[in-house]
Amino acid sequence: MSSNAMIRSGTLRTVVNAVQKLYPQALADKTWDNTGLLLEAPDRIDRAPLKAHKVLLTIDLTKAVADEAISLKSSVIVAYHPIIFRPLKSLTLANTQQESLLKLAQEGISVYSPHTAVDATIGGVNDWLADGISGGKGEESGRAVIEGVKDVPGYEDSGMGRIITLKEPEEFQELVDRVKRFLGLKQVMIGSPPGGKRVRTIAVCAGSGASMFKNIDADLLFTGELSHHEALAAKERGVGFITCEIGFHTNSERGFLRDVMKGKLTEVLKNEAEREVEFEVVVSERDRDPFEIV
Repeated sequence: MSSNAMIRSGTLRTVVNAVQKLYPQALADKTWDNTGLLLEAPDRIDRAPLKAHKVLLTIDLTKAVADEAISLKSSVIVAYHPIIFRPLKSLTLANTQQESLLKLAQEGISVYSPHTAVDATIGGVNDWLADGISGGKGEESGRAVIEGVKDVPGYEDSGMGRIITLKEPEEFQELVDRVKRFLGLKQVMIGSPPGGKRVRTIAVCAGSGASMFKNIDADLLFTGELSHHEALAAKERGVGFITCEIGFHTNSERGFLRDVMKGKLTEVLKNEAEREVEFEVVVSERDRDPFEIV
């Protein structure tokens, strides 16, 4: 879809405009990511007009979240991770993801995915994580962008990662404890810097951040997950790391929806919506990481 003006539903167009105002599509990494309007569902002609349109925020669009959206009578799902990632050759009920899409279309619920645009933007997931591990910009002497986004006026400080320099070096364990409190986790996966080295520079990237860190000189890496070999490579280079629990990639992202995105999107929708049209932004209660620790 080349233009939001082509969206037939005024409700959907309002939500897409609001999301893109916060997280412009031009910031997304289109070399591999599939962001944007993934499902434009037709309006349900048998449904009475809604007093307030619900927008459901989720990290992953699973069957449980799709059922939740239907039970809430949502108008739009904003799913951080794209449910459609590769080209579809068919849409059948034999595939659970395609089944969810068909059910949502039947219920008149559309799906939009901003993904890496949320990571890259100023004040997005990467800045949120950087604030969390540093204790806030008041504790930093500098913050730089990894893989900055070019040719997007007004977003020159955006990028797919961050490097922060602390005013004073800190003990590794202090940073571990701070991350656990910030993300609300009982456990994280760590690799201690060699020789009890104190940490001054930290490279930050949401999700699976190893590709961002290849040519980065930092004392510590902070990301959602590293593979076995990526963790070994960091240790061999004498670099410490903090990641979320095994497989819990999304724990580096889920809190952002609740703590930041819900409030920002609510505010923009108030300004974007037509008179007498109301929107309620809800964070999914059924969105879960697929991994458990036993």
